[in-house]
Amino acid sequence: MKIICVGRNYAKHAEELKNEVPSDPVIFMKPKNALLQNSHPFYYPEFTDNLHYECELVLRISKNGKHIQERFASKYYDSMSVGIDFTARDLQEKQKAKGLPWEIAKSFDNSAVVGKFIPITEETDLKDINFCLYKNKEIVQQGNTGDLLFPFDKLIAYISRFFTLNIGDLVFTGTPQGVGAVEIGDNLEAFIENDSLLEFMVK
Repeated sequence: MKIICVGRNYAKHAEELKNEVPSDPVIFMKPKNALLQNSHPFYYPEFTDNLHYECELVLRISKNGKHIQERFASKYYDSMSVGIDFTARDLQEKQKAKGLPWEIAKSFDNSAVVGKFIPITEETDLKDINFCLYKNKEIVQQGNTGDLLFPFDKLIAYISRFFTLNIGDLVFTGTPQGVGAVEIGDNLEAFIENDSLLEFMVK
């Protein structure tokens, strides 16, 4: 199982981090041991002093594929959830300043928290899905798929040019603006529309 992540897929998020808005999807990956399932507590890692949440919609791949054409891409995922891409922002900035890879800031153990999956049906309007994140019962992030720079099907087609997609792979599709720091003791809860699909504590 692979965890494939998309960076800078919402223009306002790219702007808040003072990054260029990309002309192609920005792809990075997390290993299997980055996955943390819904409801399990997340333990604040000792190697960072500036840990950020990034709330994202997550697709689950349901069919093996390579070089998938965009018009067929929707046949390769069948469910979605909401997840948190945790980022050690201080490590990331340090690595970027040196021109070095920043996996240690993005791909560490339990850095990909994923909630309960719900089915994608023919009635699901993939261009108008609302999702949001609450921290300690206050809303901190909200997004809508209508604002994606690269919609789901375009992402699947692009990713599959480079990596064979396999059943069970997860695709984190990008975070909207509003990312911020977490502290020990914080409660995070994420929704798709009105459905709470993810909730856990930072310990």
